[in-house]
Amino acid sequence: MTRYKEIAREVEASGAVLVAVSKMHPYDAVLEAYSDGARIFGENRVQELESKFPHPGERPEGMLVYLIGQLQRNKVRKAVELADRIESVDSLPLIEKIEKEAAAIGRRIDVLIEVNSGGEEQKAGFRSEEEAIAAASFIIASCPHMRLRGLMTVGPLGFDDDKNRRAFSYAKGVFERMKGLSDDIDVLSMGMSSDWKTALEYGSTEVRIGTAIFGERS
Repeated sequence: MTRYKEIAREVEASGAVLVAVSKMHPYDAVLEAYSDGARIFGENRVQELESKFPHPGERPEGMLVYLIGQLQRNKVRKAVELADRIESVDSLPLIEKIEKEAAAIGRRIDVLIEVNSGGEEQKAGFRSEEEAIAAASFIIASCPHMRLRGLMTVGPLGFDDDKNRRAFSYAKGVFERMKGLSDDIDVLSMGMSSDWKTALEYGSTEVRIGTAIFGERS
């Protein structure tokens, strides 16, 4: 049994969207969450997305799958074919590759820019506000097969509330500046199982929750 309904009530009351992160959980668990009302699922790896979910057009009505994990350039073609949104765009070379592969199949794909809000070396994402804004401007001006919807961040490792708040406040500031670039920009994705309530306090419009919905992964 998933906890989707219970968590969704609180998330949706804040006006945010809940992404059920199904990585390393079987498709049966996905369908159980779907029956409880989940429609958006998050996967970290292209390989798992491809092997677990039916192809677009064959999925249950309204089911969307977002790629939320770091994307290697040699997996971009499959990601563009299979994902409904790529939320982990973290470099200019990756942007150029996504644009090329989306153009090749005649698709315009929604994307989020990933910001490294905690300044952690082991994490992906643009490391400064200026880099993130420059990347956003490049997508808008030069990538007709990509639609920039906003930004994503992963809170700092561990359970340090002060660090989480600083990171979410920083990401919120970048997002507010980014919104001025395009009317399409309306997504601030931050908050996971351990910190989503804090993220909502800082204006997150989308939280990505896995363990709290599905339980521990095997």
